[in-house]
Amino acid sequence: MIDFKQIIGAFLVLFAIIDITGSIPIFLSLKQSGNKYHPLFAALISLAIFVVFFFLGDAALKLFGVDIQSFAVAGSIVLFIMAFEMILGVEIFKNDPAGGGSTVVPIAFPLIAGPGALTTIISLRAEYADVNILIALLLNIVIDYLVLRYIDKLEKLLGATLVSILRKFFGVILLAIGVRLFTTNLGNIIHSMNIL
Repeated sequence: MIDFKQIIGAFLVLFAIIDITGSIPIFLSLKQSGNKYHPLFAALISLAIFVVFFFLGDAALKLFGVDIQSFAVAGSIVLFIMAFEMILGVEIFKNDPAGGGSTVVPIAFPLIAGPGALTTIISLRAEYADVNILIALLLNIVIDYLVLRYIDKLEKLLGATLVSILRKFFGVILLAIGVRLFTTNLGNIIHSMNIL
């Protein structure tokens, strides 16, 4: 069932973890260095990666004997790390873009559909209905496309200072979401084990 509260919650989580505004300097650097990319194709490839992982990721977890709550706890730790990256301006997860066209690598993967975002989209299934997560994902992909499409105008409109502020703001939001994801699912695991 479609729930707007869930859609907004999942949207904010994905928006924070994808951090498209924080990637604006990287996109500009790619363009300035002569790397051409196709915004629509990059958005569609990212969406395809997310959807495949969303539907097949759960089966892969079961193959390894991992339940969604345990994966959500692990995912929340990844969120903590990425939040600290955004807030403190440090790089913990290293992006090592391979050669070739910029549309798929590094834009579609790992800048948009990166390991953190892929982990998050599976973790969200512990709290939100699938349809609401997919709607939130689609809204994020539309925003990602618009950012890629109008990157030059956005740079002039936002400025480097505002981009930096937005990155830190969403880092704090992401940290709070990670804490909630961690406590909720750890509580469920403990309860299921009848420890308390």
